[in-house]
Amino acid sequence: MTFTIDSSAADVLAGIDLRGKLAVVTGGYSGLGLATTRALVNAGAQVVVPARRPDLAQKALLGLAAEVDEMDLADPKSVADFADRLLGSGRAIDIVINSAGVMAVPETRVGPGWEAHFAVNHLGHYALVNRLLPVIAEGGRVVAVSSGVSPTGTIQWDDVHFAQGYDRWAAYAQSKLANALFAAQLDLLGRSAGVHAYSVNPGYILTPLQRHLTKEEMVAAGWIDDAGKPLLPEFRSPEQGAATQVWAATSPELADAGGSYLQHCVVARQFDQPADREQAARLWALSAELTGVDAFAVADGSDPR
Repeated sequence: MTFTIDSSAADVLAGIDLRGKLAVVTGGYSGLGLATTRALVNAGAQVVVPARRPDLAQKALLGLAAEVDEMDLADPKSVADFADRLLGSGRAIDIVINSAGVMAVPETRVGPGWEAHFAVNHLGHYALVNRLLPVIAEGGRVVAVSSGVSPTGTIQWDDVHFAQGYDRWAAYAQSKLANALFAAQLDLLGRSAGVHAYSVNPGYILTPLQRHLTKEEMVAAGWIDDAGKPLLPEFRSPEQGAATQVWAATSPELADAGGSYLQHCVVARQFDQPADREQAARLWALSAELTGVDAFAVADGSDPR
């Protein structure tokens, strides 16, 4: 079926029965994540929402049959504790959607001194997925919510945490490229286990993600007018923005397109060029070193960490 920029998550899931499926949606109580959780629950899925603020998540999800647990993506121990609780439940996971994120944050150091965008948007999700991989079902899917990614984008390898000079937009862009590279490498490594991964650009959506921007900054950028009304014709609702990530998580059309970068419910880019593959493998190795987690290290008999 063909979908467009105007399609919603509910449109994508029309006629799809997710009863018996278990999904984990980070950030699943706000913005795109909330729209994603609602669509998955309405299609019959069980949804677990790990949240830094479980009390707020419970209120936001009131009336939805979704589970809430505690997890802070910026805290490696919190990620490990949540993963251990889910592993201990004995349930197989069919879908993981990494929807939580931060944007344009003032210079902030978290965990062992990591830059906040790289830590929350990438490293926290990298560690979470690697810890959950033992119970991701064959045919399971992992969706990394990225953003617009430049064809010439690169990781700032000599200073990934911007210790030598901070730029919030460069830090955000790096973390979103990391999301796409992570999905490409995960799909490559996970094929033998039947796990597929995708990255998505949800497009222009006004959500709490913009909380670190002032109204004046968004007016100056041409996003909104003085009354707060969106100006760009590309702006869509959270339900429309969630369509691509739900499509990535469920569409049978994508069975042979793992590792792809998706936008408006179409494959927009394949991260399969030599330079892409080199960056993706290098990022995986760096992420394993920083987090101490690599689910695929077990396969060759090395230390599973």
